[in-house]
Amino acid sequence: MNDLKIYRWAGFSGFAAIALFFVEFPIYFLRGAFPSLADPLKLTNFIARNTTNVLTVVLLDMVIYCFFLVFLAGFRHLIRQTGPEHEWVATLVFGIGLVYTTLTLVADSLEGTTALDALAARADPSAIRALTEAQFLLFGSVALILMALLMTAASYAILASRALSRWSGWVGYVGAVVCLAFVPSMFCGAPDLTGFYNPAGWGPTGVAAGFPLAVWTIVVCISMIGKRPFVPAGISQPK
Repeated sequence: MNDLKIYRWAGFSGFAAIALFFVEFPIYFLRGAFPSLADPLKLTNFIARNTTNVLTVVLLDMVIYCFFLVFLAGFRHLIRQTGPEHEWVATLVFGIGLVYTTLTLVADSLEGTTALDALAARADPSAIRALTEAQFLLFGSVALILMALLMTAASYAILASRALSRWSGWVGYVGAVVCLAFVPSMFCGAPDLTGFYNPAGWGPTGVAAGFPLAVWTIVVCISMIGKRPFVPAGISQPK
């Protein structure tokens, strides 16, 4: 497989991941209003009613992050080929992506476990509440700081190696700033899924944890798919 095919495979994989993300995102709203965490029994009944929904989202996440890893592997190869002296940064990006993917799938496993437990004949409301609360930082502040580091490192590699358009690098920097702005939400009171800026608010776990990385990925995928063969200085490109 030549370089251009790798870039295109990576670009289309990134697009596939984002397309599934935009399919997945509205599914959350089909669950209805999330009950208070202070009432574990209502929480258990809520999850029991939405078991199929929860497990569907978990399955989609599994597929999304498989595509995302293919995208990151192609991005690393691109930087390595275009600017070999920046390979360590590309390796850092891929390493961060592995950690981010792993922790997100751990959070998905916790969410899936709540659905499975809720189906049990004698579900344990306290266990379901604990499993639910264990997801918040993994989907929120922990994921956000990793995404910020990933986009910062990737954007530096893009701008330093000139592997892709400069605007794809600047979009990454902006996305990283947005993610970092929501990391301190972990200190802002008790988890409240109906609130905006708190450990479980829809700001950090919904908007910031999803859209900055999605926008950056789309921009990079467009540039990767449209990538042209690299021609060393002094060598004319064949007509």
